[in-house]
Order: sequence, then structure tokens, then C-alpha cells
Amino acid sequence: MNNKVVYFAGLNGIRAIAALAVVVSHITIALKDFGLNPHVLGSFQDGTPKGYILGGYGVTVFFVLSGFLITYLLLCEKDNHSVNIKKFYVRRILRIWPLYYLYLLIAVTVIILYGLDFSIKSLILYLFYAANVPFILGIGLPFIGHYWSLGVEEQFYLFWPWFIKKTKNLIVPIFTMTIGLVGIKLMHHMFYPNSLLESIIHVTRFHCMMIGAMGAILLKNNYTLFLKLVDNKFTQSICWIIMILVAINKFHFISVIDNEIISLVSLCIIIGQIKVYNRIVNLENNIFDFLGKISYGIYVIHPLLIFFFSKVLNGIEVNIYWKYCIVYFSILSTTIFISYISFEYFEKFFLKLKKNFVVVNSAAKKNEFN
Repeated sequence: MNNKVVYFAGLNGIRAIAALAVVVSHITIALKDFGLNPHVLGSFQDGTPKGYILGGYGVTVFFVLSGFLITYLLLCEKDNHSVNIKKFYVRRILRIWPLYYLYLLIAVTVIILYGLDFSIKSLILYLFYAANVPFILGIGLPFIGHYWSLGVEEQFYLFWPWFIKKTKNLIVPIFTMTIGLVGIKLMHHMFYPNSLLESIIHVTRFHCMMIGAMGAILLKNNYTLFLKLVDNKFTQSICWIIMILVAINKFHFISVIDNEIISLVSLCIIIGQIKVYNRIVNLENNIFDFLGKISYGIYVIHPLLIFFFSKVLNGIEVNIYWKYCIVYFSILSTTIFISYISFEYFEKFFLKLKKNFVVVNSAAKKNEFN
């Protein structure tokens, strides 16, 4: 095992922002269950609350960050010796599976107890990390619809370490695959709008993870032009302005490629945090480190908490503006608290086991092995 620790500043902050964006989005969509207006941020032409799109952008940020980190660590492993595929998968299993299946069991129990829509066929897909399939087909189960993104990541991991291990010149094939997927998506959007293939590419977003991967390769090989383009005050300022527009639901360029733009923006912000000197916003602090550390739990558990709080808070009679505050604060604070409990007293056990299969040490924060 390589004793050198790979540490990237500020990335826990990016995890935290992405996770909280998803939670806020899902609370906003569910406001009707609290007797509040879910269209508080506006609506699309089909009547869908605009709060929905914030969660999608949050997942895109996760995808880019995941592609970046996984690829960088695999490259470090490849530098020292051949990529150990077995250990890679054991690490992924120990990090993802325990909470995934625990929450799945709890969610299915609640679904049955409350007599909600339930399908064994859909459940089987969730059990085998194909949650993006029911999501695409519109046959998802309550409380675990958000598992689609975890299914996408696990499917990406099925081939990505093999690809990194077997491919010598990575940039050209990754760039080609990325452009190919985006091109197919655009062609179908123009000539076969709302086709199944367009939906599959849009949901799976392998190309967004590949954008993160290309950033990892360029950073690791210290490509000067790339670093000059992304790591400067002007680029970083533009990227943060776009992120602010996303946060207040004012970002819209061309809907079919909005997630691809957010992917590029996310990559620039990742590089800006790592390189430190041209940061516009410093995400390297204790609060963001804490939230980033428990971000997986935040992402996984929040839908059930939204459901239970809707049962408690729906009937309370208070000023409507106070009610909005109570709903958002109650769900966010409880989600953070339970995620912390989950991390400390459940996930940590498996993370300690994960250390036995580490090839390249990485750290979530300075002086802390992760």
C-alpha cells in the first residue's frame, strides 16, 4: 500500500452543498403534503414544481465529484502497480451497501405498513442496483426513488476500474465517449424528442462522471493549459455566479445540456478548491467538513423524514411564512442529526473494515485518514 495520503481540500464542502441541494429540492416538491405551495419557486409548463430541478443539479455535482475522485485514486494506484479490481469493489461495497440496504429495508417496511403502492418487480431492481430503471420507466417505489443515482454510480463502477486498468492513453477515448453520449442525446432530443434512449442517457449521465474523470487526469498530469483555463479568478467567479443562479432557481441556458454545463462548472469549482490560491469561496472549514462527511447519509435517509414530518406538521396552524421555516428547518436539522448518528454508530464500522482493502490512502480532511 502506498503510504502517501491523497488529500484534496474543500471537496467535503462540495459534497455538503450537493446533498443539501437534493434535500431542499425534495422538501420543496413535497410542500403540498404540509398544506403549503410546492410551486413557491415557480413551475414548468407541464406544472412540475421548479424546485425539482435543484435536486437534479445536486446529483450532477455528485456524479462529477465521484468521477473525479475515483479516477484520480485509480490513477495513483495504477502508477504504483496494477489496479487491484477486487479491493476496489470491496471498498465500494463497504462504503455503499450497508446503509443502502438498511434504509431500503426500513423504507419497504414503512411502505407496507402504510399500504402504499408496492411492486415486487420494482423492488428486485432496487435490490440489484438497477434503481435507475424504475425511475426512467416511472414505476419507482415511494421513499427510494432517489436511489436511481446510486444505481447509476454502481453501474459506472462495473466497468470503470477495468477501463482505467486496461487503457493507456485515457483522455482521447474518454473525451470521445463523452462527446458521443452528448451527441446522441442531442440528436434524439432534436429528431426523436422524449425518446427512451434520450431519457436513459439523461438519467444515467455516465458522461458527467467522465467529465470529472477527465479533470482528474488533466490535474494529475499537470496539464498547464487546462489549469490556467479553470484555476483563475475570472473562471472561478463565473462558476460561482452560475451556482448561485442554480441555488435561486434562475439558471437556464439550454435545457437539454444544462446538466452538462453544470458538470463543467462543478469540475472548475473542484479544481479551484484543490488548488486553493484562486478560490472565490472557501469550502475548507469545520462545518462543511462535518456535513460532507455525513453527506451519504443525508442523501439516503431524507425522503422518509419528509414523509413522517408531513404527518406531524400538516395540520399545525401558524403563520404561513413561519410554517415554511418550520418545515425546512425541522427536516434539515433532523436529517443532519440522524445522518450523524448513522455515520458514527453504523457506517463507521464498515469504513474501518474498508481500510483493510485500501491501496492508495485518501483523506477527507487534513490529518484524518479516510
